[in-house]
Amino acid sequence: MIMIPGGSQTILLVEDNDDHAELIIRSLQSLKFAQRIVRVSDGQEALDYVRREGEYRDPVRNPFPTVIFLDLRLPKVDGLEVLRLIKSDPGLHHIPIVILTSSDEEEDILRSYDNHANSYVVKPIDFRLFNTMMQDLGSYWLGYNTNPVLS
Repeated sequence: MIMIPGGSQTILLVEDNDDHAELIIRSLQSLKFAQRIVRVSDGQEALDYVRREGEYRDPVRNPFPTVIFLDLRLPKVDGLEVLRLIKSDPGLHHIPIVILTSSDEEEDILRSYDNHANSYVVKPIDFRLFNTMMQDLGSYWLGYNTNPVLS
């Protein structure tokens, strides 16, 4: 787990590719409002975080995420299974989940929305477009969108 300290809003970034994670974190850190970014690199760790299990038991150190940016192809537990498990849990299903993936496969898109993804975004190859897209996503989910308060 990598934690980037920030404000009261928490982004849970579930990304196994270190280069993609670094790009995403840099883009999100450039936003004007403060946020905390927690990066985990596999699906099991993401589930442990939102369920407050194992090393994530402390709710002060590990607040519920304001939004989850979730890759699909993950070690241990696949991203679609992480999505399904979170969205089927009455205590967690309100957390917005944005699928952030390289896959533009129609089956992945349909399965994500069938499992109640809040958004599906394909990572662009172009660095500038990727950076702009992440800033737009961060601005929307942390600045404009209103979520219920979870504890």
